[in-house]
Amino acid sequence: QVQLVESGGGLVQAGGSLRLSCATSGRTFSSYAMGWFRQAPGKEREFVAAINWSGGITTYADSVKDRFTISRDNAKNTVYLQMNSLKPEDTAVYLCAGYIQSRFDRIVVDTSWKYNYWGQGTQVTVSS
Repeated sequence: QVQLVESGGGLVQAGGSLRLSCATSGRTFSSYAMGWFRQAPGKEREFVAAINWSGGITTYADSVKDRFTISRDNAKNTVYLQMNSLKPEDTAVYLCAGYIQSRFDRIVVDTSWKYNYWGQGTQVTVSS
């Protein structure tokens, strides 16, 4: 069982930056692929970014590519989302999620149904 706790959200002006963190419990963090999703009021949950168990493979939604960077520190059991050049449309609750991944996998999944473990989320608000 893995517990996920997000932090780092807040209010920022358009063009600003935030760094989200997701701290996890348990000793098997390096066995998990990790992802960030977001959900705005009245909208469906959408994929943001994901990273494989080693950190060597990442994938991004087109809407955040070249602005957001996902990374992980397996020694600290933490995954990060660096968000730059933020836009008002980035406003949402950001959720961290994970699934157990084989070390032989060469892709990282971007669909929410694959993720077994979810955090409670952290609010990001970007003002114009």
